[in-house]
Amino acid sequence: MIQALLTALTISLMLTLVLEAGFFLLTGKRDKKDLLLVLLVNVLTNPVVVLSYWLVLLLTEWNAIIAFIPLELFAVLVEGYYYKKYGRDFKHPYLFSLTANMLSFWMGVLIQYLVLGEMFLW
Repeated sequence: MIQALLTALTISLMLTLVLEAGFFLLTGKRDKKDLLLVLLVNVLTNPVVVLSYWLVLLLTEWNAIIAFIPLELFAVLVEGYYYKKYGRDFKHPYLFSLTANMLSFWMGVLIQYLVLGEMFLW
């Protein structure tokens, strides 16, 4: 079980880094320090959110949506805060964070569906 969890955490983080760095570039941003900031805040938030999500599901009988929404909101707020405080070219840091996280989540769902043939949303 621990190996499966580590694999899930690694895959989730790698996909998030690629997708959110890609989103950063697609929005026309080119500042290397801002790109590094995007990568670092995701290294900070993604493992916490993914691990917390699975722990909540394993240790409680909560509906997955009840676990998912506050955790994603946490990630958006923390990332937006860092973009606002330390970013050079984030005019709307919380909107950037929200959009990047939504893209990352839904692309992850799509990739999971294409690879596994099933959707594990809730």
